[in-house]
Amino acid sequence: MELIIGPRLYSTWSLRPWLVLKRCGAEFTVTELDIYSPAGQAELERISPSRLVPLLKVDGETVWDSMAISVWAAERYPEAKLWPSDAHARWLARSAACEMHGGFMALRTYCGMGPDHTMVGPDRSPTPTGEGLERDIRRIVGLWRDMRARFGQGGPYLFGEWSVPDAFFTPVATRFRHFQVDLAAYGDEDGTAAAYRDALLAQPDFLEWSAAALR
Repeated sequence: MELIIGPRLYSTWSLRPWLVLKRCGAEFTVTELDIYSPAGQAELERISPSRLVPLLKVDGETVWDSMAISVWAAERYPEAKLWPSDAHARWLARSAACEMHGGFMALRTYCGMGPDHTMVGPDRSPTPTGEGLERDIRRIVGLWRDMRARFGQGGPYLFGEWSVPDAFFTPVATRFRHFQVDLAAYGDEDGTAAAYRDALLAQPDFLEWSAAALR
């Protein structure tokens, strides 16, 4: 099994399924492409149906898209419990992951992802600005606080135990840290969202990814 990813320092989409596969205990190799170079673009043209990363090569097939790889992993490794066992929590976990997968465009535009690297992101300002950015951050803070209050009693993650939404929100946590976003200014009165952010940033698999990226 081979996971093909973009540069670890920048590729938020690659980080998500990598975290999922690590959580499953899957045995896989990683091929990192410089997708911003002409050679990397040519290779993507050759191997990727969407011309994007990540890609998972398994059993003679190529699975593309981070959500599709995560769904595949949940089917292949049911023992990993990648979605909450409670039905209501599972419905909302899928909603949260899909909202992150397809939304928050202002956050993506104005707050580039990187594990605290000086070359990452358009701005190191502690107060990034841009149309729609405050709305995105407030929505994320509200979502985190709501899910933690309703389903977070079993652990430090969004639905207690680690699940797919945590993989999808880990790059958001890196953005908040990198740009020094004060979540209290966006509705996190009691620090619930900040504590969840810190749990994602301290998760051992993410620390492994981050160390490799900085190397």
